[in-house]
Amino acid sequence: MLSDNVVFNNLGLVITDEQHRFGVSQRSILQGKSEFPHVLVMSATPIPRTLALILMGDLDISAIDELPPGRQTVDTLVVNESHRQRLNSFIEKQVMAGRQVYIVCPSVEEKEDESDESTDREEMFFFDMDNNKETLPKLKSAVKFEEELREVVFPNLKTAFLHGKMNGREKDEVMRRFAVGEIDILVSTTVIEVGVNVPNATLMIVENAERFGLSQLHQLRGRVGRGAEKSYCVLVSDANGENARKRLEILRTVRDGYKIAQYDLELRGPGDFIAPVNETNASSTRQHGAFSFKLAGFCADTLLLDKAFSVAKEVVEIDPELKKKENEGLNSALGRVSEISTLGIN
Repeated sequence: MLSDNVVFNNLGLVITDEQHRFGVSQRSILQGKSEFPHVLVMSATPIPRTLALILMGDLDISAIDELPPGRQTVDTLVVNESHRQRLNSFIEKQVMAGRQVYIVCPSVEEKEDESDESTDREEMFFFDMDNNKETLPKLKSAVKFEEELREVVFPNLKTAFLHGKMNGREKDEVMRRFAVGEIDILVSTTVIEVGVNVPNATLMIVENAERFGLSQLHQLRGRVGRGAEKSYCVLVSDANGENARKRLEILRTVRDGYKIAQYDLELRGPGDFIAPVNETNASSTRQHGAFSFKLAGFCADTLLLDKAFSVAKEVVEIDPELKKKENEGLNSALGRVSEISTLGIN
């Protein structure tokens, strides 16, 4: 649908589900296939950029602030490698009780390029800014880790791996076996992040949790707690940076996806709305990073920003071309912005 050769006859509505999984360019391309389509974006965890667009008045928001009927609250724990033996015992205990386990790894195979093919997505590999890539804990790979669990750690349990490089038939078969209980432990990449519903799965373990964004971690946590049994999410990380610890603590203590998005926005910023000065070919697709105002903070002053937007809307309704004398300064300022970038708001 994103391809240039896909042309709609009269596109009137664009709905992007699991919106956090798409990049700015992808969403822009889809919306650009019609002159003025209605746009609906949906996600259990709005990304910082989306929240910023809401605060700036470019999106209206409608929130469902309650769990679906029967959905369980998921206890979240943050541990490091020193808890590995206890964690393995907990996995075995869950399986012996007839439950199933997800283990999510950030890479498919060892020595995989950390840039990953999905760099246009919002969350994957959000590195801790307190460290460079060389000082971060080594990545666990789904293929190698599943082999270790099957041959060494849990030889009596049924394990399998799943990742995006497998063909569709292989992935469907693995998920079918897991859904019917033929697999005790499923070691996977984030391919199971959305659209997977196995009520018997009660434990989600995320390896190298510092490598994932808050929205993605919250989505992964949402794969468990779907049945009648108590469920748990364990975030495993040996990262020592302050940002990594702060983000994982947010996941441990906060369960509301919208509040998680607000924390994410505060930590990372909303990214680019207008191309940076002196970058004439900039694409304004950065989805996180500082975006500062002289008189307001993006998260701390949401009421002030909302009021400013309301005033701006009133001004445009009364004087859409900003030709009145009292709007000369505003007109001049907008002219300078236009010189910096012809891209406008993404």
